[in-house]
Amino acid sequence: MMAVIPFLAMVRKDLQLFFTDQDRSAISKQVLAGAETDKNLKVTTPTEDEARDLVTRGTLAVAVVIPKGFGEAAGKAFFGDGERPALTLLHDPSRGMELAMVRGILTQHVMEAVSTETFGGDQRRGITMPYTVNEQAMTAGSNIAYNGYAHSFAGMAIQFLLFAMANMGVEMLLERQRGLWKRLRSAPISRATLLSSKAASGTVLSLLILLVSFGFAMLVFHVRIEGSVAGFLAVSIACAMMAATFGLLVAAIGNSPATARGVTTLAVLLMVMLGGAWVPTFIFPAWLQQATIVLPVRWAVDGLDAMTWRGIGLSGAALPVLVLIAFAAMFWMIAASRFRWEEA
Repeated sequence: MMAVIPFLAMVRKDLQLFFTDQDRSAISKQVLAGAETDKNLKVTTPTEDEARDLVTRGTLAVAVVIPKGFGEAAGKAFFGDGERPALTLLHDPSRGMELAMVRGILTQHVMEAVSTETFGGDQRRGITMPYTVNEQAMTAGSNIAYNGYAHSFAGMAIQFLLFAMANMGVEMLLERQRGLWKRLRSAPISRATLLSSKAASGTVLSLLILLVSFGFAMLVFHVRIEGSVAGFLAVSIACAMMAATFGLLVAAIGNSPATARGVTTLAVLLMVMLGGAWVPTFIFPAWLQQATIVLPVRWAVDGLDAMTWRGIGLSGAALPVLVLIAFAAMFWMIAASRFRWEEA
């Protein structure tokens, strides 16, 4: 499976770049036109606020802002006259590869645009780089540094949850083979109560695994909840509920413990790989990035990322929590309807 990841990176489509031209000069228009014709870029032109929001949330890797007065100042700075203007690059701190790519491409287009505009006369002076780059790592807080361990622990913790709860489902199949569930059904306890108790215990266990994992990450690797603590707890509880009901689903649709263990191991590995738990989803092609929103792991990892290193507030937890609870409800309904009971 790990061999598939480089392939996914190679087939990835053109880099999406948001470009905001506040200058509207001849030079800035030429830079934008050059970027739009570049085969490596897919350029859109939103407002600066829209670009900042999308980069902060991790939807976009890089956005370029050309400030007012850039063209005039760049033309003068080309020959060493005056201060060089700054071109602002808003970027996701976890995606340095795209930042380097955009920086290099922009150097070409800015130099072409400035030289075209300035070499109309008889200037023979030495030339210099006509601009500087102001790189702004976009997180919700101004002093939040990117910590790659936060993403790693989020992905690995979700993987541990799913494996632990899948094993709970396999254990339920073993209990059925041993006749334990038949004896439980002889007690005055409803089916819903039995399944609910399993789901509740699985949720508590999953939540403990997640909190202990992040506690270790905070102590040893200095991972911090830069966003909302309440949002982090809400996402964690939703992840635990999703994982616990996934275990019930395994018990409900599995034919035998051996078969269920093999199939669920493959299913969990595929979900964590495609959901961004092993590697960030931005290395995937655009179509695959859209396709993976049907996986609960994608929402779990994105929600935990938003509450930790991205530093997004409680609003950033709302959608992941709702989607994870929806997955949990779906798993519960399928498990409750498909669970094979053996009456005493």
